Amino acid sequence: MIDALFYRPQGLFDQLASLQRTLSRSLADGLPDAIRSTAAGSAPPVNIGRTPASIEVYAFAPGLDAASIDVTIERGVLRIAGERKPVQPGNEPVQTYASERSHGRFVRALSLPDDADTSKVEAHYRDGLLRVSVALQASAQPQRIAVQ
Repeated sequence: MIDALFYRPQGLFDQLASLQRTLSRSLADGLPDAIRSTAAGSAPPVNIGRTPASIEVYAFAPGLDAASIDVTIERGVLRIAGERKPVQPGNEPVQTYASERSHGRFVRALSLPDDADTSKVEAHYRDGLLRVSVALQASAQPQRIAVQ
């Protein structure tokens, strides 16, 4: 806040950037910063992409047991749920000064496109990375047409 008192933007773009920084700080309660984004701190963070044959979802969830992750698809919505237990070093209680690793239950719900084939889904968890691959319907895949 105090730096805003001494900083004078020179051009229009500097003024817009300053306004954006000010708004970001004032709205730092976890609101999304883009239309298709989720709130900051949503767990687990995901990357979503598409290959010619499938939709690929990568969820970053380190420190979980694969059996504790629940992956379901219902009505075109992929749901990833689980629970991260708090870390307790040793047997005696520890007074925590800072905790940057979230714990507790989490749920992420992602809408799948209409051409996803929800009967062909694979999920693999390794080294803290959950990979969910949803095949595309055959009609959605590119086809090579022979020219005569």
